[in-house]
Amino acid sequence: MHVTLVHVHVKPERVDAFITECRANHEASVQEPGNRRFDILQDAADPTRFVLYESYASAEDATAHKQTDHYANWRAAVEPMMAEPRRGVPYRGLFPPA
Repeated sequence: MHVTLVHVHVKPERVDAFITECRANHEASVQEPGNRRFDILQDAADPTRFVLYESYASAEDATAHKQTDHYANWRAAVEPMMAEPRRGVPYRGLFPPA
């Protein structure tokens, strides 16, 4: 299983718009072949910080996600909302087994 945790810091005045854009990306992403989870998490102590938990059956499925229209639309929409560049950290999912 291929997992990426994407760390995002959003400008305070853009939090609500960011959440709206993430909802649309989430709803389309969970329909992709190979998608296992696509969670959007907001920091309880700092609502401008988010983690996107993206889990795919394989690295190829995760790469295919980045070729979708909904990902491109999300990326373009949220880029100006960022307080700093987003940072994706790849992980190898161990449990549950793929």
